Amino acid sequence: MSFNPMDPEFVADPYPTYHRLRAEDPVHHSPLGFWMLTRYEDVVAVLRDARFAKEAIATLVAARFGVPVPAGVGLSMLDRDPPDHTRLRGLVSKAFTPRVVDRLRPHIQQIVDGLLARVEGAGSMDLIEEFAYPLPVTVICEMLGVPVEDHERFKAWGVDIARGLDAILLPPDSEVAQKSLAGRRALADYFRGLIAERRAAPRDDMLSGLIAAEEAGDTLSENELLATCILLLVAGHETTVNLIGNGSLALLRHPAELRRLRERPGLIASAVEELLRYDGPVQRTARVPSEDVELGGHTIGKGELVMPFIGAADRDPAQFPDPDRLDITRADNRHIAFGWGIHFCLGAPLARVEGQIAINTLVQRLPKLALATDRPEYRQSLTLRGLQGLPVSF
Repeated sequence: MSFNPMDPEFVADPYPTYHRLRAEDPVHHSPLGFWMLTRYEDVVAVLRDARFAKEAIATLVAARFGVPVPAGVGLSMLDRDPPDHTRLRGLVSKAFTPRVVDRLRPHIQQIVDGLLARVEGAGSMDLIEEFAYPLPVTVICEMLGVPVEDHERFKAWGVDIARGLDAILLPPDSEVAQKSLAGRRALADYFRGLIAERRAAPRDDMLSGLIAAEEAGDTLSENELLATCILLLVAGHETTVNLIGNGSLALLRHPAELRRLRERPGLIASAVEELLRYDGPVQRTARVPSEDVELGGHTIGKGELVMPFIGAADRDPAQFPDPDRLDITRADNRHIAFGWGIHFCLGAPLARVEGQIAINTLVQRLPKLALATDRPEYRQSLTLRGLQGLPVSF
């Protein structure tokens, strides 16, 4: 079987397609030119296997699809293999440890309370625009040292960069690919201005720390500094917006689970893990093998593009009993919404805390929260799963 990743029905609900592929052709070679993996076991195997590399993807994209590697920005840790990946990740990992993030809880709660106070009297809101987006963008801006009031300037660039993750599936002259490159360049120029300010007057923020590492010589080049800043800003809010949006929608579509969380707020940590598994913000990743690899009865050739579908793996009945059922008390929930292996999401502790505080506060403070639409509109993306908007009343 084959599928069209841009089909509106697939975008609205990819899970039936994942189930069919897993049953009929779990190591599927798409006519679009990539291998698609839908079994949990295969996805985890690839993500933990050092033979499946990241760095070759940028070269592959450039060679096969005519989409150039972003000039003057460099590759972020997300697109690097060891030892460069290890070096770059080490520079920022201390800022995202569970202990450091835990200290942010009171401040995150304060931001959430402020956002809800703004809309409470109105009786309705767009949950994405007025709640799910402003929370993580405020937090990551403050951590990085980016002026929060600038978020309207870089919002569109971030959307275009995130959409560009699908450029590999589109014609090289597509508007998506071009806008993604333009967004990267614009955001790089924005950061160049901020970096110049911080060089002159350092502050107690992550940006100043990264500049100090770059100035020390060996640890960070200027292009890597820009790539790291872009990654932290975009990844630091894009996926959490989708966690809060998708998670809220799932609860509103499952009133019994919503009621259970409202009655037992202590279940929030377990609930967020289940919401991540059930409808995760990141649906797929990509790797390129450095040698021929046997997988599921197929030979995947050296240099071929492989897409492990995280969203499919997290609904695999071989790993999760009754996988299409939302159960906020699900035990042994070893989902891979944050990835696996060396590229496990650096910001996972922060995303978890933001998701827990945002969703629990929403559920407790707005007891009459309800959907104001039957068919919420999804963003057109195969990589990131998220809503354009989510009208709710309360």
